[in-house]
Amino acid sequence: MTPTATVLLLYVAWFLLLLMTLGFIRTSLVMGGKRAANSFAPSGDDMDAFGKRLTRAHANCYENLPAVGAVLLYAIATNQTGLTDGLAYVFLGARIAQSVAHLISTSRLFVFVRFAFFIIQVVILVIWLLKLLHWV
Repeated sequence: MTPTATVLLLYVAWFLLLLMTLGFIRTSLVMGGKRAANSFAPSGDDMDAFGKRLTRAHANCYENLPAVGAVLLYAIATNQTGLTDGLAYVFLGARIAQSVAHLISTSRLFVFVRFAFFIIQVVILVIWLLKLLHWV
């Protein structure tokens, strides 16, 4: 399996880990009688600080998946993973680091850290797109 294909699957695995963590927290609240099953806001605004951050970290993953998935799947489908393999693990590392920074804090410092990891992902996506279009 190419690094591109591996990263696509690991991106989904990271998304699922965040989803399952969120599900565990919400299920615990319901089973503990602290919340009704149908009472959770999709934004996570009705949860504690960590729950809010976890909800947003999870949402950040699915908000970016269409672009990431499209580029990586295109590279795989057109047998051009040689153009994406080199930065694939860097991209995934930046995605996970962004999520972890989000989970730790929303302080000014961590917002800047999170943004830096987001910019790394955007720059890599642009590089991949330009390479796949054969513009560079």
